[in-house]
Amino acid sequence: MISPRNTFFRHSAGRMLVAALALTVGNAGASPSKAAAAEGPMPVDGQIAAALKRISGERVRANIEKLVSFGTRSTLSAQDPASIAAGRGIGAAREWIQAQFRQYSRECGGCLEVMTDTFTEQPQDRIPQPTVITNVYAVLRGTDAENAQRIVLVTGHYDSRNSDTFNIKDDAPGANDDGSGTAVSLECARVLSQRKFPATIIFLAVAGEEQGLNGSHHFAEMAKDQKWDLEAVLNNDIVGGDRNPEQDHSRVRLFSEGLPAAATEPDIKRIRALGGENDSTSRELARYVYDVGRSYHTGVKPVLIFRLDRYLRGGDHYSFNQEGFAGVRFTEYREDFHHQHQNVRTENGIEYGDLAKFVDFDYVANVARLNAATLASLASAPAPPANVHLLTKNLENDSTLAWDASPGGLAKEYEVLWRATSSPEWEHLHKAGGATRATLRVSKDNVIFAVRAVDAQGHRSLPVVPTPER
Repeated sequence: MISPRNTFFRHSAGRMLVAALALTVGNAGASPSKAAAAEGPMPVDGQIAAALKRISGERVRANIEKLVSFGTRSTLSAQDPASIAAGRGIGAAREWIQAQFRQYSRECGGCLEVMTDTFTEQPQDRIPQPTVITNVYAVLRGTDAENAQRIVLVTGHYDSRNSDTFNIKDDAPGANDDGSGTAVSLECARVLSQRKFPATIIFLAVAGEEQGLNGSHHFAEMAKDQKWDLEAVLNNDIVGGDRNPEQDHSRVRLFSEGLPAAATEPDIKRIRALGGENDSTSRELARYVYDVGRSYHTGVKPVLIFRLDRYLRGGDHYSFNQEGFAGVRFTEYREDFHHQHQNVRTENGIEYGDLAKFVDFDYVANVARLNAATLASLASAPAPPANVHLLTKNLENDSTLAWDASPGGLAKEYEVLWRATSSPEWEHLHKAGGATRATLRVSKDNVIFAVRAVDAQGHRSLPVVPTPER
């Protein structure tokens, strides 16, 4: 576990030498040399901050209790019209989620496109017979023609399970796993649909997670096949803040992959050679969430866990990682396994089962605020700069980076970031203005660089780590 801090101030003596070095912008007519600055929190957008205040713990409670009311949401449970009408099973849950998204769309004048991704999964380990699986999602289209194709996405899985993945008879309340994550997607949709953003936001609820990430796998494949420009995936799974005495309700874990699942053999060789194991696009997304958490008062702080997921367990972000998309997982700080994957019962004085009474609804609302702030910040920001390279032809101690302008026309300036190879977060930055090339008197051998685009209001793109160019 890595809990990042501002190491610039903790190790000021070691950093002052680097900060004092002169920086030269390698572009004709550019600004004169500047000193390095400590990387600071992103500027707060007043409209985003106002939107976060509308997120409601009571709304979260109502949504989770409604999901629990369906008895079981096992992917294998009933989907026939009679069961839907009776309000039991995954089919009834699916219809209710669609209805919620449609209600939010009516409230914003039809701004959401409510859609489904339905397919039949053939028999496999946890699916005994052909089973219809439906992902439900709502699309808030970007308002800027050049940036609307850029997508950021939030998801949770609405299916549940009890002690036996094949048991569809007994209740599987799934309040925390993953009614909480579904509630985050719903609450983000309700609040952010009242705002307009240059880029597109998708609010997703997937099924089939407990059977083997089936729903997210199908959705991620669809995104890849249709060549979506999917910049970020925020997966919320077990974010209920279980009310156990060892819980830390001030923090939420944020998991991210290191070596990318979609990396090719040449990619892996380059990453190993250059020490890039800590700089996948998912890790840069995790750092971005951490940056958001420093700026907006969401009530919960993200703790960076530089690991794909918990030991021997997985989540829907991995389906997107496998298709080459940046994706991270939010999970409460300390899980209580009496309240996960258990039949509802009491044994030896211990209460088992994933019941709503064990969920801290205000904690879920705080996690929703962190998600909403991240989605809104990314959807407001310029596209990341393209083709970022670190020039390595000559043996020299200076470092020259070059990049193509951020597509979409929103970028006003660019910032070069760097940090020690052992640091979890960006420590220094150089403002390059509108230039697309910068030379810094910092050795490329000693640090990790990245470049990001910034708009006139201070919204930051995801940072892009350069590839070497000879």
